[in-house]
Amino acid sequence: MVVENLQDDVKTVVDRWKGKEGNLIMVLHDIQDRYGYVPRAAALEVSRQSGMPLARIYEVLTFYNYFKLKAPGKFNVAVCLGTACYLKGAPALIEEIRDILHVNEGETTKDGLFHLQIVRCLGCCGLAPVITVDQKVYSAVKKSDVMGIIAEHSKTI
Repeated sequence: MVVENLQDDVKTVVDRWKGKEGNLIMVLHDIQDRYGYVPRAAALEVSRQSGMPLARIYEVLTFYNYFKLKAPGKFNVAVCLGTACYLKGAPALIEEIRDILHVNEGETTKDGLFHLQIVRCLGCCGLAPVITVDQKVYSAVKKSDVMGIIAEHSKTI
């Protein structure tokens, strides 16, 4: 990914959080919000502009699984694996998604359309099992529903 205004974008973000406690996490959040992930070039630029060692930046990036180091797919498919969803069949949904999309957790399909994410709780326990595709919530999902959910988003391209 070529980011045209990377230096300016990073400067804006670094300046916004300069001097504030815990600013590195907030800087990285802002960068990910802008690009959908934290490009290596952006991490290098944060290091250069803030004087923070690149190793420290990657320490944070790799510790918190919220941060993505690779560009995600156009659609983020999140499967809840919280207790209610787990007990009501989420593991079978994950397997079905893996079979259909040919990806594992944290991977993006070769065509760049779908990114599979497993989350610990989506806060929709009464609707279990739950899948979200971007901001759309699918509740009481059955294994037989998965192909239709994927197809619904494939058609929007």
